[in-house]
Amino acid sequence: MKPKEDKNDDNQEAKKVFTGHFVIKEKKKTGLHEEIVKYKECRKNHAANLGRYAVDGCCEFMPAGEEGSAAALSCHACSCHRNFHKRETEIELHLHFSIS
Repeated sequence: MKPKEDKNDDNQEAKKVFTGHFVIKEKKKTGLHEEIVKYKECRKNHAANLGRYAVDGCCEFMPAGEEGSAAALSCHACSCHRNFHKRETEIELHLHFSIS
C-alpha cells in the first residue's frame, strides 16, 4: 500500500505514512515547519462509572477501516475513537540561511 498525499489550497501538504494496513504517523507541511503526529497508547478510562481508573492496555492506534471512512477513526485493537489515544506531535523546522 502506497502513502497517500493530500494537497490543500493553502500550499499545505499532508502525508500519511503506511506500513501494511496501519497508519504509523501523519505528516503536515506548512511553510517553514513540518508537523508529525503519532497516536500512541489508549487512555480511555473504562472504570470511570465506578469512580476508579483502568485502561485496557492498547499500546498504539490502529485504524479499523480504510483511510477516509468513518471506521478509520476507530481503533481496531480496542474499538475506541482515535481521540482517546495519546497524541504526540513533533515539529521539525526547515530554515534556510544564505551568507553573502
